[in-house]
Amino acid sequence: MDKTLRGAAAIVGVGELQPIKKAPTDKTGYGLQAEAGALAIADAGLTKKDIDAIIIEYPMLEPHFGPPSYMSDYLELPIHYGGMGSTMGASAASMIWRAAAAIATGMCETVLVLTGEVIDPMKMGMMMSGPQGMKMMGPETQYSAPYGIMGAPGAYAFIAQRHAYEFGTTDAQRARNAVDQRTNACANPKAMFYGRPITVDDVLNSRVVSSPLRLLEVVMPVSGAAAVVVTSAERAKALPHPPVYILGAGEYITHSDISQHPHLTTSPVKESARRAYEMSGYGPRDMQMAQVYDCFTITVMITLEDAAFCPKGEGGPWFEETDMTYKGKFPVNTNGGQLSFGQAGLAGGMCHPVEAVIQLRGEAGERQCAKHDLCFVNGNGGIMSEETSLIFGTEDTL
Repeated sequence: MDKTLRGAAAIVGVGELQPIKKAPTDKTGYGLQAEAGALAIADAGLTKKDIDAIIIEYPMLEPHFGPPSYMSDYLELPIHYGGMGSTMGASAASMIWRAAAAIATGMCETVLVLTGEVIDPMKMGMMMSGPQGMKMMGPETQYSAPYGIMGAPGAYAFIAQRHAYEFGTTDAQRARNAVDQRTNACANPKAMFYGRPITVDDVLNSRVVSSPLRLLEVVMPVSGAAAVVVTSAERAKALPHPPVYILGAGEYITHSDISQHPHLTTSPVKESARRAYEMSGYGPRDMQMAQVYDCFTITVMITLEDAAFCPKGEGGPWFEETDMTYKGKFPVNTNGGQLSFGQAGLAGGMCHPVEAVIQLRGEAGERQCAKHDLCFVNGNGGIMSEETSLIFGTEDTL
């Protein structure tokens, strides 16, 4: 694999809005993205005129015919390169490495990467239900819908059931992830569940959403937005914050609908992580933390197994034995993750790269990890079908 992407670009600015549960009546998805983008540009010590490229994950409830040009017009910002993320929850991670690649090839120098959405349950329900929803989800759903496996909760519950069948994984073991991430959220004033700790019993006593998954194992969609600024390694050195370098990237897509999943308990992370490690020159034992997509607790378990942080099938015991809080042996989703911070839009995966940057810059406050030079980041799209893995590092890791 060509390793020229390693260290060619760095994240130099981040912006993240406070997530809110209700849909704001005076905001649009593009408007929220623009606000987060302005925060990221300011954080980078730059101005709008310094940005010469935009990569955007389109808000599903907004017009999305040519989102890069739409946002260019919206921001009154001419650009040399426009891109779009279209891998759902993997979009944020995939857009970041595409930004680095565009910079490495000379197409542009500084990229604004945007995600965010206004979540309106009524509109989302109308869009995803009935014939229109079936069209959006593709013809493969004819093989799963008749069996009641519709939507993410049903599909991930199917995966959780299979993991329990194959490896003996228990509900209490999965619950450990929700508890530790809630502990992290209690150290993050921006989190939706700030100041509201939970126990394993709380998780097990919460109502079943789709057996065996319970309410406290399920992501909370919120209205919000997040953005990062990616620039060349050369330019990054002259900016205010310590650069967070993109050392490795890997992507792998295997299927769309759950009925086409090649193996329910093994995800494309196995390949995307392998390629990211190879490009970076580091392995899982070198990582000091992980910020991974967490729409459900089983998602985190399978991701960490397939990224080689523990052997396949041993995620349950590993969850029991490993302190995943910011104070623990191996911190995971130190901002609370989507389970307790909130999933900002349908591609809420941007909160994971943003948190990685904050941690590696040493700016996480109460939740700051003691060791913060190398981080594994993962985005998950579809039903563990579209996976992007990234390795972030500081100057000392180049």
